[in-house]
Amino acid sequence: MKQPHGVILAGGLATRMGGGDKGLLRLGGGTLMSSVIARLAPQVDKFALNANGDPARFADLGLPVIADSIDGYAGPLAGVLAGLDWAAERGADCIVTAAADTPFFPCDLVPRLLLASEGMAAPLALAVTPDPKRGTARHPTFGLWPVTLRHDLRAALRSGVRKVVAWTDQHGGRTALFPDEAAFFNVNTPDDLARAEAMI
Repeated sequence: MKQPHGVILAGGLATRMGGGDKGLLRLGGGTLMSSVIARLAPQVDKFALNANGDPARFADLGLPVIADSIDGYAGPLAGVLAGLDWAAERGADCIVTAAADTPFFPCDLVPRLLLASEGMAAPLALAVTPDPKRGTARHPTFGLWPVTLRHDLRAALRSGVRKVVAWTDQHGGRTALFPDEAAFFNVNTPDDLARAEAMI
């Protein structure tokens, strides 16, 4: 399999942060987004940003900006679909997605997802971490997605499917275990941003 393309998911509304683009919030000497880019870039071939609205606000990143093709902020799966369509035009087999508000995700995200999907005709895997109550916690914005299933995903979204795991489970999606419970800490509130600053 060729090295996957990467897609940073930044298409949400960030309501708990008061709206706007969480990825552009300052963190350390850069932004949440620059932290995500630094971790994802070495792991993928090419990558793009999934975001809605005026793409000019991300011009200084120098990345292709791809919008959801499904109207109404349909959630992460709409961003995955946008990424799959973009990657298909470039001849890629798969994409790996990462959330724009999760600055410390593992530097071995892609290798572990690829390992988990070995032998699958349509490689599909989500990241999971240990969870004391549930056994494992899935992180549905961090996954490996096959271009071949994009039309199925489009049909599912148009029929009203919004939950990531509802769709991945239908296709025998696997999981890649990351042992650090805090590996996918994400910034949803101002308190989370302060905690992220302390973690640097």
